[in-house]
Amino acid sequence: MRSVVAVVQAEVAPDLERGLQLTAELAQEAASQGAQLIAFPETWLPGYPAWLDVARDTALWDHAPVKEAFARMMENSVAVPGPAFNALRDTARSTKATLVVGVIERVATGRGHGTLYNTLLTIGPQGQLLNHHRKLVPTYTERLVWGPGDADGLRAVETPAGRTGSLVCWEHWMPLARQALHEYGEDIHVAAWPTVKDMHQLASRHYAFEGRCYVLAAGSLMRASALPQGLELLPELQANPDSLVMRGGSAIIGPDGAYVVEPVFDEPAILVAELDLRRNLQERMTLDVTGHYHRPEYLTLDIRSSGRRTSDTEAE
Repeated sequence: MRSVVAVVQAEVAPDLERGLQLTAELAQEAASQGAQLIAFPETWLPGYPAWLDVARDTALWDHAPVKEAFARMMENSVAVPGPAFNALRDTARSTKATLVVGVIERVATGRGHGTLYNTLLTIGPQGQLLNHHRKLVPTYTERLVWGPGDADGLRAVETPAGRTGSLVCWEHWMPLARQALHEYGEDIHVAAWPTVKDMHQLASRHYAFEGRCYVLAAGSLMRASALPQGLELLPELQANPDSLVMRGGSAIIGPDGAYVVEPVFDEPAILVAELDLRRNLQERMTLDVTGHYHRPEYLTLDIRSSGRRTSDTEAE
């Protein structure tokens, strides 16, 4: 089986409305090149909160600029179901492609209230919600703004491009999370990052080699000038607002850990590749962590899911 996939790398939009428009435009461009599966980076909508790492005093109690940045992020978050999610479904339908999109998700408990999650949505070509994964553990400073996820979306799903799973950022260093997805027999794995720097490249390539699957490593571009106003940035960023705080680094990796498409840094790109999924089977001759290289009589994995988000019913 062969399939055509794409990774979208672009500068994040200034707000959710324009981000949805940009998503539709870029997805159409990728689909025009034959892409059946289109991957977008971590929290592509409305953009990764890089200010947590490059602005001063983000963890101070009652710090007005940070509270304003958080409020704006919440206002531009994606509810599932909701209007922004419906727009993504429309994009999937119009492109006839499966989308894997990183979003900041808001679970509303009242008007304007609700917990935020770092979420990956997998939407099929008929607009159906195939998977809904929330990052299990927000990493370091992310815990200031996001709640911890769960195992409900820790799975791979069938798509026209092949069986597809996904993890967010440092989940790729959680051995049991990796093994949970390996158990599903992924053909294609989407590794969503804010930016795919050197260590993230290593994790993505390791995942491909370990899982004997293709990996689409997706990263964003963001300039210092796009960070929330009112925050005191690091001196080097204040001096050069055009500098990139997120540099992309998107790549496509084969089941032997080698690059199919080399990483692209510092510029927009749509990476497209035709994948031969039989290569996954060929590589499993030497290593299959769910088959001959697994010892389930000694080592077992127990995944505890509540089952709340295992279908499209909540999004209708």
